[in-house]
Amino acid sequence: MEAPETTTKADLAHHLMERLELGKKDADLLVNTFLQSIIESLKSGEGIELRGFGSFRLRDRRARQGRNPRTGEAVMVQPKRVVYFKIGKELRSKLIQR
Repeated sequence: MEAPETTTKADLAHHLMERLELGKKDADLLVNTFLQSIIESLKSGEGIELRGFGSFRLRDRRARQGRNPRTGEAVMVQPKRVVYFKIGKELRSKLIQR
């Protein structure tokens, strides 16, 4: 099965270069600053809400018992925090319309 195409940070920067007539350095800085601000907000426990696009939140996963897929042996999976993305209504409707 073939993997779907993926947009990279470089692709986003290139799109900004064309759309906003920015230089490569400025476009890269813009993308990196935007992503870094999301990371910093999540690290401090804040959620991110981008109206029309979606929201990022942290969720706590409790410890649980799992299985080693190779051996079938029971193992304890430690509690952890994971990032959860909830798609916004506007983005959802645009993706469904295709």
